[in-house]
This record gives sequence, C-alpha cells and structure tokens, in this order.
Amino acid sequence: MIPVILGMTIIVFLILHLSPGDPVDLIVGPNVTPEVYASIRQKYGLDQPLIVQYIKFLSNVARGDLGTSILQQRPVSELILQRFPITLELGLTGLVLSFLIAIPVGVSAAVKRNTIMDYSCMTGAMLGMSLPTFWFGLLLLYFFAYKLRWFPISGYGTWRHLVLPGFAIGLTDAAITARMVRSSMLEVLRQDYIRTARSKGLAEMVVTYQHALKNAMIPIITLLGLRVGWIIGGSVMLEIVFSRPGLGRLMVDSILARDYPVVQGAMIVLTTSIILGNILADLLYAVFDPRIRYN
Repeated sequence: MIPVILGMTIIVFLILHLSPGDPVDLIVGPNVTPEVYASIRQKYGLDQPLIVQYIKFLSNVARGDLGTSILQQRPVSELILQRFPITLELGLTGLVLSFLIAIPVGVSAAVKRNTIMDYSCMTGAMLGMSLPTFWFGLLLLYFFAYKLRWFPISGYGTWRHLVLPGFAIGLTDAAITARMVRSSMLEVLRQDYIRTARSKGLAEMVVTYQHALKNAMIPIITLLGLRVGWIIGGSVMLEIVFSRPGLGRLMVDSILARDYPVVQGAMIVLTTSIILGNILADLLYAVFDPRIRYN
C-alpha cells in the first residue's frame, strides 16, 4: 500500500502544481497589490520550492494531517469525512446492484450456452459496456425524473435520490461482471465433478449454484476487488450529473479552484479505497476456496 500511495501523491502533486493557475488569484482577485499577493503565497507556503512543499505535505500526511483548504479555510479531513459517506453510499449501491444483476445473467448465459438466452444476455452485456456511465445517467434522468417524474432530478437524502444514480453505475458495471461470470462458469461446468454431481441426481439449481458457482467465484472476486475502487472513483461524474454533494463533486470543484490540499487529500482516500478493495478480494479467496489459506 505504501509505495502505491506514495507514487500517487507524487503524480498528483506534480500535476496540480505544474498546471496553469494559482489558487491565490481566486482568493485576492485581480486588483490586489504585489505585496499582499506575495504575503498570501508565503502564508500557504506556495512560495517555497516544489520539493520543500512536497516534503512538508508528506510529513503532515504521515501525522494524519491532510492540511487546510485554501478556499474554505476548513481542515481537509473534515471536508472529506463530510462528503465521503455520500460517495460511498452511491458506490456500494452500484456495486450491490451490479452483482445482483450480473450473477444471474452470467449464470443463465453459461447454462444456456449458444441459445437465444445466451445471445440475448451477452448482447445486453455488450450494450452495457458500450454506454458511458454519465451518459446513461443522463438518459435515466431525462426519462424517469424529467418526463415521468418518478424520482427527484437532483439532491440526496432519501432512497428515491439514490435509485437513478445507483442504477446508472450498477447496470453499466453489471455488463462487465456478467461476461466474467459467464466465462468462469463455462470453464467450471466442463469439470468432472460437475458431471458427477449431476449423475448423483442432484437438482440442476443445486449443481449450478452450490457446486459450479462457488468454484467459479475466484476470478469474479478478483474483478470485485478491482471494481470496488472503480465504482467509487466512477461516481465522480454521476455526482455532477445528479448534483450529489459527494467526494467527486468536492474534487472537481477543488481542481477548478486549484485547492491543492483538498485534491491531494481526496486522492489519498480514493487510492486507499482501491487498495483496500484488492486486499478484501485476497481475503475472500480463502472463504470461497478452502485450498487457499493465509498464515
């Protein structure tokens, strides 16, 4: 975790500080005197060399201090703690929906291989993979919120605010997961122990879900670990589309305002989420495969 997070901080720090723009311009306006401008840059340490600024930032992070927002004058950790639950709520909703949809679809396509069921499921999966998440969200917003008025157009706070963005991220992610479930199931269904289970007279549902699916879960769990971080990070555009005040919206606003501490702190949280998702996948291997143990 440490080398990955360290590498991410270097990349984000350099991109932010080498890109055009200065947060001081947004604070003081165009008519400030050079003396005041220089004093504000000195106050936030922006007059120091980049290497000095980075080392100071890294030492503060090591002590659990993500800094203070330049524009809002509030601790970055406080802003992230306020916004992250909103993003996490959307990301987990999309993740749960994607697996609730993808597993039955992928299993059905594998069991009914080369039939109309298989072709229909995989065509739908290819269509879902081709849809940009934010564009699909706009379609849902237009039809179900603007035209039919079944759900609110924007905001958060109730389950109705969560339905459209949750489905937007969940359905597009389910397309990728369904293809993985189908491929993994097809490989398992060819194994000898599946034929043995069927020869014993076990019901097809038992063979499919208790024997085949459990043994096909390792590649799916690997994908789960990767998708956890992608879904949380992929919520950024949907938060803009649906006007949800989550971490993604905070990051976009902070990037436009060159609020360096907020962007760096938010990226550390997102990177940590991705890494923890992969560690969770490693631990789940031992749950589904008794041959795998961690000492």
